Amino acid sequence: MAIIVQKYGGSSVADLAKLAFVADWVVASKRAGHSVVVVVSAMGKTTDELLALAHRAAASAGGDKAPARRELDMLLSVGERTSMALLSIAVQARGEAAVSLTGSQSGIITNDRHFDARIIEVRPHRIEDELYHGKIVIVAGYQGMSYRREITTLGRGGSDTTAVALAAALSAERCEIYSDVDGVYSADPRSVADARHLPELDFETMQEMAESGAKVLHARAVEWAKSKNISILARKTEDYALRAEGRETRVQQHVSGSARAIVVDRKVALLRCPISQAKALLEACSAAELSLRDSVLSEQSLSATLPLAGVPSADAALTALGAAVADLEITRGVGTVSRIGVGVGAEGADLVKFLGDLGAPSRFVVASPLRLTALLPEAGLAAAEAALHAHL
Repeated sequence: MAIIVQKYGGSSVADLAKLAFVADWVVASKRAGHSVVVVVSAMGKTTDELLALAHRAAASAGGDKAPARRELDMLLSVGERTSMALLSIAVQARGEAAVSLTGSQSGIITNDRHFDARIIEVRPHRIEDELYHGKIVIVAGYQGMSYRREITTLGRGGSDTTAVALAAALSAERCEIYSDVDGVYSADPRSVADARHLPELDFETMQEMAESGAKVLHARAVEWAKSKNISILARKTEDYALRAEGRETRVQQHVSGSARAIVVDRKVALLRCPISQAKALLEACSAAELSLRDSVLSEQSLSATLPLAGVPSADAALTALGAAVADLEITRGVGTVSRIGVGVGAEGADLVKFLGDLGAPSRFVVASPLRLTALLPEAGLAAAEAALHAHL
C-alpha cells in the first residue's frame, strides 16, 4: 500500500474532542487503502505553557538567568509525547492497530544543537516494521536524538520538518500538513481581509515566505521537501476530518505560473554595531546559537535583523549580546515586511518610495531574486502590509 504521512498541528489536537476528529480521519485514511504515518504537535498551547514554567523555574533564585537549552529540550519533548499516546489510544479505540513512537524511536538523528537542531539522517526501520504489520504509526513531532544520544528539538514549527523528513525516508506518496487554515495565502488572512488563497506554490517561493515569517509551513520542512522532491499538501484539519474535502495549497517542484505574497514578521530585533565590532557580534551570535536573517555591511557599521520567534529567552539573549559586544545598539519594536515572488528583487527603489509615500520610511532594505524586505517601526507594519498587498 502507498504510504502517506499526515501531520497535525497543535490547534488540530488542542483537546480530546478535536483529537477524536483527527482519529476518525486517520482511521478513514487507513481504511481507504493507505499505509499511514501520523506526526503530531503538542496539544494547543502546551509548548508555550511548558516554556513559561521553565522560565519561572529559572527565575526562582532571582535574576534573569535563561533556562539551559538542553533542559528545555527534555521538558518540551513531553508535549508531543502526550499527543502521540492519546491519539494512538483513540485510534485503537476505533478498531485499528496503532503504535506511538518518539522521535528517537522513529530514527530521527540530529546534530548536537539544542532547541533548534537540524535533522542529519532518518533511520525509519522501526516505522517500516510497524507498517509491515498493518499498524498506523503515530510519531511525536518536533524532536529527535543527537548522534550523542541526547534528546533534541527542531525549533518552533519543527513537526513540519519531522513529517517531511519521514515522508522522504519512507518514499511516501505525499505529505499532508493539517492546521487551522486551508493552505497558504497571499498575506495573513487574519490581518488582510482580501488575502487570496494560493492553490499551488513552488518550493523556492514557499521557502522564502517561511524564512520571512509566514507561519503555515516551517522553513526547514520546505528545505527538506525541495531537496527530496516531496510534494506537500497544506490543508485545514476540520475540512477533511468533517467533510473529507476542502481547499488546499500544493507545494511542489513545478507549478503553473508564479505567485506573489506579502509576509510580515513582528518578532524581530535590529542589531547595529561599529564595523570594528562586526566580528565580535558575529562570534557572539554564533556562540549563543542565534541566527541572523539579514545583514547590511557598510564602511562604518554592520546592521542585522535577529528573528526572535525561535529564541527561547529573547530578553536574556539580547542582554548577553549587549554585554559581549562593545557599542552594540539593540532596537526592539521593529519588524519586517517582505514582498515575495519572482522578480521582486529589482523593485527596491519602488518599495522605498512606496513606503515613504505611505509615511512608513524603512530603516533598511535587502533584496534577493525572490524577496524584497524592509525593516519598519512596529507601528507602521499593519498599514504597510495592507497597502503592499493591495499593490501586488
